[in-house]
Amino acid sequence: MSDKKEQNKTMKAAKDFMAGGISGTVSKTITAPIERVKLIIQTQDANPKIVSGEVPRYTGIVNCFRRVASEQGVVAFWRGNFTNCVRYFPTQALNLASKDTFKAMFPKKNPKTEFWSFFAVNMISGGAAGGFSLMFVYPLDYARTRLASDVGAGKKTFSGLGDCLIKTAKGPKGVLSLYQGFGVSVAGIIPYRGTQFGLNDTIKGLNPFDKEVSFRGIATKWIGAQFSVIMSGFVTYPFDTVRRRLQMEAELPVEKKLYRGAFHCLTKIMKDEGSAALFKGAGANIVRGTGAALVLVLYGEAQAFMEKQTA
Repeated sequence: MSDKKEQNKTMKAAKDFMAGGISGTVSKTITAPIERVKLIIQTQDANPKIVSGEVPRYTGIVNCFRRVASEQGVVAFWRGNFTNCVRYFPTQALNLASKDTFKAMFPKKNPKTEFWSFFAVNMISGGAAGGFSLMFVYPLDYARTRLASDVGAGKKTFSGLGDCLIKTAKGPKGVLSLYQGFGVSVAGIIPYRGTQFGLNDTIKGLNPFDKEVSFRGIATKWIGAQFSVIMSGFVTYPFDTVRRRLQMEAELPVEKKLYRGAFHCLTKIMKDEGSAALFKGAGANIVRGTGAALVLVLYGEAQAFMEKQTA
């Protein structure tokens, strides 16, 4: 009996992994163009090509779309998407699968009679899942940022994923260069994932149409997921900006770096560019969040489909 229970638990974990990974990969590929634009705008003030004047600054989302298409071609909107999919499959799969594992460590709470306890459990389990997965995939996250923010029509800084990882690992800090900005990422990922999964699970628990596999059911689940993603992205966006800026100079020697660390980066951005600069690219991020919301809905539908097939 115990063996069968363990086998069922293993099967469920495997299904969670597949459902999370596949839904994440599909959604990321669909939203790759807007994600690349968001990264370019967000990191341009730490991009050596733009800082030096070699490549003119991007003035906004529309300007960025036009210039990437004219300077690099339409296909360039998917630059770094392979790395993103390689990164995103285990990231999202580990996030979504381990979230349920972490949540199982807490007593079950009724969303209608114990709302705040229910919300807190979802927040903590979501945050723990995000922090756990980040340890494994951070070098891929770093590579995604660097490949996507390679701008201009000239020679690229990195030719691909392998070239990016190897060149960076040969930098002053060695392999640790691949973890540039890791500390602030952990500080940001826990409230981000906690807010996203916490809100989404809380809204799902209050949604009377959550069990319906109909337009009404899917639409209400998508709206709930969209709200969760927008709120989590807005709350923690400054963390994301700081880590992306730090990632942009991972392979540089100390004397050539703009920032001495996360706190110095934060204060320098606020002093030189104003606090609004911490939210550069946030508009594009909200649009991109549609894809993240789609992941949460697709994951739930994929889970339900696989359970039906094995029932």
